Amino acid sequence: MNSLKQLFGGNIRQFGMVFALVALIIFFQISTSLKGGGQFWTDGSVLSPSNFQNLVNGYAYVLVLAIGMVMVIIMGHIDLSVGSVAAFVGIVVALAMRDWGIPWWVGIVLGLAVGALAGAWQGFWVAYVGIPAFITTLAGMMIFRGLNQVFGKQNTISVPQEFTFIGNGYLPDGMANAPFNLPTIALGLIAVAFLIFSTFRRRSRNSRSGSANAPMWADMTRVIIMSVVILAVMYLFATGRPGTSFPVAGIIVVVLVIIYQFVTSKTVAGRAIYAVGGNRQAARLSGIDDKKVDFFVMMNMSMLAAVAGMMFVARSQGSGPLDGTSWELDAIAAVFIGGAAVSGGVGTVMGSIIGALVMAVLNNGLQLMSAPTSTTYVVKGLVLLLAVAFDVWSKRQGKPSLIGAMQKAIAGNKTSDPVAPAPVGGAADAETPGLKNPAAEADKTN
Repeated sequence: MNSLKQLFGGNIRQFGMVFALVALIIFFQISTSLKGGGQFWTDGSVLSPSNFQNLVNGYAYVLVLAIGMVMVIIMGHIDLSVGSVAAFVGIVVALAMRDWGIPWWVGIVLGLAVGALAGAWQGFWVAYVGIPAFITTLAGMMIFRGLNQVFGKQNTISVPQEFTFIGNGYLPDGMANAPFNLPTIALGLIAVAFLIFSTFRRRSRNSRSGSANAPMWADMTRVIIMSVVILAVMYLFATGRPGTSFPVAGIIVVVLVIIYQFVTSKTVAGRAIYAVGGNRQAARLSGIDDKKVDFFVMMNMSMLAAVAGMMFVARSQGSGPLDGTSWELDAIAAVFIGGAAVSGGVGTVMGSIIGALVMAVLNNGLQLMSAPTSTTYVVKGLVLLLAVAFDVWSKRQGKPSLIGAMQKAIAGNKTSDPVAPAPVGGAADAETPGLKNPAAEADKTN
């Protein structure tokens, strides 16, 4: 058992959601295989190139929304308007490209600008007027849904073929007659190289600072397992039907995850979000302008909703009046399944992505099993309830919570000595005043 704890960073439960995701994939692979009267494993539909490509393309918008929603929830807010904002941006971009004849890339810039304006509108009421985000975004949900129908007149507006590339496109072929897509394999190799580099860099940094490192065998075993999974998944994408590979929508999600994981964990702005979400009054006393943080988080959420809306419109090849319906519920559920706390101060981008993938695999697997929509709703609701209930139970038992364990694991499994707080506004690696480790401190207080 001690070896397992070392392998998984000191607490086996910290990877509980990852294990749940893998278990779901295995379960649906076996179930779809047996349902079709095939072999126990090999005839399943889940682990097929086409299904994985459809999974990424079809649920990329949920992944994008989860990235922004986790920051909102860390702040202790809820944004109910993301689906309506996405629909509004989609109709504006579609109409602009159709009626004004603007290029597709100008349409993307326009969509981001409209999303920023919508977010600034809501951020103003939350940050500077003091209206709770729940009420502000509930009003926004109605306003932007109505604007979507006013602008589009409840019609479906098609978009140019070039624009659909961001929702339906794939990495180009690297070589004619190759047995697999070379750029996709290259992408997997780059991911593995980065994983190895980051592991050794973390060990080196810990050694220089006097912090304890996990045993070399544990780190190397973990790297090998993750590398095999990455390469296997990328090979699956690379061996699909001709003309397909890793989706462009997936590239967009990966880039956003890298950017926001860095912002939330390595910058002063990101640590300010955790500080305000964990204890707003203490953050104010530390010199953090909580109003600016509120404004930024709300505007950022609407910009990511704009990205999600444009990706969905591109995949659907048109914008319609029902776009974005209930998207906010999927995003909120993904964030809580991924480990965020209702009270704020706790949550990670990677955890939310895992939660969104759990929701996506559930939806996809139940569809492949031809389950009715009612069953899908029931299962998703139970998964959300059990995920949060398990964490609450863990903390009532006096044990480290699953949320806290995941936070500490993603933070790098550090056991460094306390460091004197540095002023906010300093270097990017400065700690937030009064908060030595935002993730760990938030877990203690929750």
